[in-house]
Amino acid sequence: MLEQYVKKILTSRVYDVAEETPLQPARQLSERLGNQILLKREDLQPVYSFKIRGAYNRIAQLTEEERARGVVTASAGNHAQGVALAARHLGIKATIVMPRTTPELKVQGVRARGGKVVLHGDAFPEALAHSLKLVEEKGLVYIHPYDDPEVIAGQGTVAMEILRQQQNQLDAIFVPVGGGGLIAGIAAYVKYLRPETKVIGVEPEDSNCLQQAMAAGERVVLPQVGLFADGVAVSQIGDYCFAVCRHFVDEVITVSTDELCAAIKDIYDDTRSITEPAGALGVAGIKKYVAREGVAGQVLVAVDSGANINFDRLRHVAERAELGEKREAIIAVTIPEQPGSFKQFCQAIGKRQITEFNYRYNSSSEAHIFVGVQTHPEHDPREALVDGLREKGFPVLDLTDDELAKLHVRHMVGGRANGVRGERVLRFEFPERPGALFNFLNKLGGRWNISMFHYRNHGAADGRVLAGLQVPEEELHLLPAALEAIGYPFWDESDNPAYQLFLG
Repeated sequence: MLEQYVKKILTSRVYDVAEETPLQPARQLSERLGNQILLKREDLQPVYSFKIRGAYNRIAQLTEEERARGVVTASAGNHAQGVALAARHLGIKATIVMPRTTPELKVQGVRARGGKVVLHGDAFPEALAHSLKLVEEKGLVYIHPYDDPEVIAGQGTVAMEILRQQQNQLDAIFVPVGGGGLIAGIAAYVKYLRPETKVIGVEPEDSNCLQQAMAAGERVVLPQVGLFADGVAVSQIGDYCFAVCRHFVDEVITVSTDELCAAIKDIYDDTRSITEPAGALGVAGIKKYVAREGVAGQVLVAVDSGANINFDRLRHVAERAELGEKREAIIAVTIPEQPGSFKQFCQAIGKRQITEFNYRYNSSSEAHIFVGVQTHPEHDPREALVDGLREKGFPVLDLTDDELAKLHVRHMVGGRANGVRGERVLRFEFPERPGALFNFLNKLGGRWNISMFHYRNHGAADGRVLAGLQVPEEELHLLPAALEAIGYPFWDESDNPAYQLFLG
């Protein structure tokens, strides 16, 4: 199997349109981690992503009869732009079916490269179904984003360049994983030529289809996937991809949204380039691997796979990066409701920088404050902050890892409503597009009174909502079915301490 893929990789025609990207040292990150960190800069491709490699290699293999029919694919992002550019270069008509939730940046990118865009459905499965319908109705040739041997071979040219550019020590390559085309191509080439080099996949914690497949020994379908790293939001690893990965990928590491945001900042600090969340997976994985294994003096490569990020999302990235780097703690502190309490609390904080401070009168005896404080993972960890405050007599609740607190409560402190009865608190994610919030409210409202609502646009493909519903106790048994009928992922946060302290 590996020899066949290596031959395909060596004969791939990707360089008709793709660039050989540099393997760039990340000097600041290397110094911090005590290892040599190299970034494979696939964000410098003509479509700002590695996807052009596989798309072009697949389309270049088409027969004349297939070229005359034209090609079609379904994609919400980088593969779409790769297919559009590859088809235009070869003089082939390309139709790209994209969900209506696709960021405008990526829609424009496809059109600018000659692709015909068809917007269909709210999510990728609907776009995929429509693209396959076009295959049946119009005879178009479907170009799969990852699960095709020619696509895998095209992506494998990334590994060919890495081994040529780093001919001496190379301990591990960290590869972002979505459907698996990139890591399958890299694993096939590296394990055939330099089997001692580890190939490590990196996935978001909420989109870990390869990790789960490797644990189960077979492909699994995730019931839902996180959308923050939209470039790898895939529910099932590819069939051809898994046939390679199950034998030749050494392990898969998962990272959180906060860790991804911190990795985007790390790459910016070293390169002054802004990577999309999926593109930063490799760096996030390296940081977690080094912390876990305690390795030093190794040469570790991260594939920086793409830079197609909506500008609007940068505020969310910046907000979460310090948390991911463990340089900020989010805490709830109870203080006496009396003169001098704030001063005493600030004295207890010491010389640490307060990044956020929210307060609302609670009762005549005590106040709950929501505070952000700068910390340092080595010199002043958040555990030291929390323990120090408790030693000084302040009740403290660490909310740094609480999604409700980070997404919603920090923007809502002061919204207590003590007279509300029977309130159930739900957190939702729904496809983001024009009119989506109104449609969501239509589905949510009607049966029970909405007692609280918070929505904040993150510039992403998904909307995040916190809602309070007044449900009488005798009707609580009806709530689960009603929520399922809405059709969006949801979490019951009624017992979350951040809600109870600041909003309940």
